[in-house]
Amino acid sequence: MSKNSDLPKRAVVGLALVGLALAALWAGGWGFWLVVTVMAVLMIGEWALLAGDTSKRRLSQHVLMVPLAILSPAAAGPGFLALGLVFGAFFFIAVVTRNAKLAGGQVYVGLPVLALLLLREHPQGFAATLWAMAIVWVCDSGAYFAGRAIGGPKLAPSISPNKTWAGFVGGLVAAVLFSAAFAALAPGEAIGWWLVLVSPVVAVASQIGDLYESHLKRVAGVKDSGTLLPGHGGILDRLDGLVFAAPVAALCFAIHHQMVLGGFWW
Repeated sequence: MSKNSDLPKRAVVGLALVGLALAALWAGGWGFWLVVTVMAVLMIGEWALLAGDTSKRRLSQHVLMVPLAILSPAAAGPGFLALGLVFGAFFFIAVVTRNAKLAGGQVYVGLPVLALLLLREHPQGFAATLWAMAIVWVCDSGAYFAGRAIGGPKLAPSISPNKTWAGFVGGLVAAVLFSAAFAALAPGEAIGWWLVLVSPVVAVASQIGDLYESHLKRVAGVKDSGTLLPGHGGILDRLDGLVFAAPVAALCFAIHHQMVLGGFWW
């Protein structure tokens, strides 16, 4: 089957995922936590495949549920306690399984979940989280179209043969243009033109996340991280950029809030 024959399927699944993300983001609270938690549990299951130890998949999922539960609206929520538990989960899996790579999934999945929930708790949480997620989508689209239209030297041929430097730059340009439009349209003192300045950093993080997951799959000898999403592969295949971009975006908002408004919002 050709890639073109998969395009309608990919488009439908992609739109459904975007719709689910926007609905959960709009709901906030329990709705956002529930969707993010389900995604995280599925992601840590796929991580076990990439780490080469599917026999410990259930253990990894159960251990991750501890920080995820603390992140819920009924518990402490996003903060330093949850951050400590994420790293505690890493050390627990590392000691019990003697597999550092498997244990790394706790941080790989746990940190972006914490970051997204932290962003949603921001005084302008809907706009802040929407920007962080949209940067990944826009950067990915910009990189794809620029790469296809321009081509040229490969970005990292040993990791991902299809990615080009033109695509990399195209993703950055798309991210900056989107942030400028977002800053112009979104009201509020915490959302402003400073987003344009930090958008290349978040966009670079997104592309590094994409490349890193490609590296993991190449080492594991698999084409996709899973088969849950028709035409797309696994959850990790769709959220690899957000895994790296979300913590960077949360850090940017934390620094801005501290410098401009004083203190932190959590």
